[in-house]
Amino acid sequence: MTTEWRAAADAMTEAEVACAELAAVLKRTGIVLPSLTVDPVTYGYEPPCVLVELGRCNVATTRKLIAVLERAAR
Repeated sequence: MTTEWRAAADAMTEAEVACAELAAVLKRTGIVLPSLTVDPVTYGYEPPCVLVELGRCNVATTRKLIAVLERAAR
């Protein structure tokens, strides 16, 4: 395994873990982002620049997210 390949694999794993952690913490606040995922297209970049796709959500979910973030920002 090359160093570059290992770095790409590590970046993918880190993004998948972060995505799962975000989904879990959002769920505890009553928020579900149905499209939350790691963007597979970004796996192919050199060097890897893996992105978490937050996806689309309805207005009610957006309002819940705003309320949680406002409470956290205080």
